Amino acid sequence: MTELPTESSESPESSESEVVVTGATGRLGGRVARLLAQRGISQRLLVRDLDRAPDLAGATAVRGAFGDHDAVVRGLRGARTVLMVSASESADRLARHKAFVDSVARAGVEHLVYVSFFGAAPDATFTLARDHFHTEEHIRASGMAYTFLRDNMYADFVPHLVGEDGVIRGPAGQGRAAFVSQDDIAEAAAAVLSRPGDHAGTVYDLTGPQSLTLGEAAAVLSEVLGRTVTYHPETVEEAYASRASYGAPPWQLDAWVSTYTAMAAGQLDGVSDAVPFLTGHPATSLADVIRAMKN
Repeated sequence: MTELPTESSESPESSESEVVVTGATGRLGGRVARLLAQRGISQRLLVRDLDRAPDLAGATAVRGAFGDHDAVVRGLRGARTVLMVSASESADRLARHKAFVDSVARAGVEHLVYVSFFGAAPDATFTLARDHFHTEEHIRASGMAYTFLRDNMYADFVPHLVGEDGVIRGPAGQGRAAFVSQDDIAEAAAAVLSRPGDHAGTVYDLTGPQSLTLGEAAAVLSEVLGRTVTYHPETVEEAYASRASYGAPPWQLDAWVSTYTAMAAGQLDGVSDAVPFLTGHPATSLADVIRAMKN
C-alpha cells in the first residue's frame, strides 16, 4: 500500500471513482475497509497516522485528520464517495464533524455516507445523539448526496457494561435497546459503498434482531459466558455518583448516564429490517455476537 502524494493538489486520474474510508485504523472503519478490499473495490484510507493504516489490496493510505482542512481536501480530491465514521467522543466533536463535512464538500465529493446514531434528534435523551443530528443537518445543507447509517448501541460493547461483581448498573429501568453487531454495521456500510447511487437520500436504522432490556441482556450474557450476570436499575442520581470517581468531564458523564436514560425513555427500542435488506442475511443476535467474541 502506498501513500498519496501530499505536496500536490491533484489526485491520480485512476482514483476518480475511488471510495474513501475514514476510521480505517479503528474497529468499525477497519472492518469496512477489509470488506471493500475483499470485494475488489479500490479505496483510499484517510487516516491520521499512516503507520497504523491497514495494508489492504487496492487500498491507498493518505494522511488527514478531521480538522485539517487542507490535508482532507488534498486527500479526497477526485473521490466520489466518502464513508465518514464519526469521530471519537469529545467536547468538540460536533465542530470537528462540521469542519470535516465542509472539507469533503470543498474537495468535490458527490456522496457522503455517515455513520450516525439511532434516534438522532435535536432533543434526544442520549446527549451524543444530538451531535449526530446536527451533523446530519450540516451534511444535508452541504448539497452533497448522503446516506445515513443510524446504528443502535453496539452489541459488542454489552459485555463491557458488566462490573467486576457481575452486575450491570444504570438508570435504564425496563427500557429496551436493539443492540446491533459491529460486523453487521460494517457489512451494511460496505453494501452501500459498493452501490452508493442506489442509497442516495436514504436513512437506515441499523438494529439487531430484537430489542432487549438490560435484564434480558444480562440473562444472555449469563448463558453464553457461563457465569451469573445481573442487572441493577440505578436512579439517575446513583448513576452520576457511581461514575464520578472516574474524574470524567461533565459532558462525558452526561453521555454515559444518558445512554441508559435513553433506553428508559424508549428511544433505543425498535427493530428495523435494514441489516437484512442491505447484507442479505438476518441481523446477528446478541448471543451470537458474544459467542463470536469468546472464540
